[in-house]
Amino acid sequence: MKTILFQGDSVTDAERVRSDNRNYGYGYPLLAAAQIGFDCPGEYAIYNRGVSGDRVVDVYARIKADIINLKPDYMSILIGVNDAWHEISYANGVDAEKFEKVYGMLIEEIKEALPNIKIMILEPFCLRGSATENTEENPNRWNMFSTEVPKRAEKAKIIANRYGLLFVPLQKLFDAAAEKTGGEYWLKDGVHPTFAGHELIAREWLRAFEKMK
Repeated sequence: MKTILFQGDSVTDAERVRSDNRNYGYGYPLLAAAQIGFDCPGEYAIYNRGVSGDRVVDVYARIKADIINLKPDYMSILIGVNDAWHEISYANGVDAEKFEKVYGMLIEEIKEALPNIKIMILEPFCLRGSATENTEENPNRWNMFSTEVPKRAEKAKIIANRYGLLFVPLQKLFDAAAEKTGGEYWLKDGVHPTFAGHELIAREWLRAFEKMK
């Protein structure tokens, strides 16, 4: 039996139950795991180790317990929006250059410990919404989100290319979807996906997984 690991922040976490490895939360890991479990019964052990609020430095801090010790054959990582968001809201983010540096360290150490692992990197994304829109306190808030999140997305793509990993673009897909319905149909606050947003991610995840297998 091979092992699949979902790693990331709250978008991946999606209120998973930490005491139950079979509870993947309500998000795209659940949707993807359901499809895999139906199509390939008994072939994969699946873990979700996303943690709400995580930045890339937080994932790096969890590298041993939540990645290496699980010995995944396949792993996806979706990280980056909090690296921008926490700077905008709390002055505690991770700038783009450090994001690239730590992301690179994360991948190098994973590949050193697990040389046969296959990894996909998902692109961080955002849309206009209650969490990203301008406020009286910060009338430049949306401009900051719409410039800073793409900087982390570009660094994530650079890391994927550097280490020969699959990169899964998501921002343009959300942009196109939002043109039809408005952004909050897909990302309820501009960051966290709705059921439809999670399905969008899950479908792209499954396409990428087919390429990795």
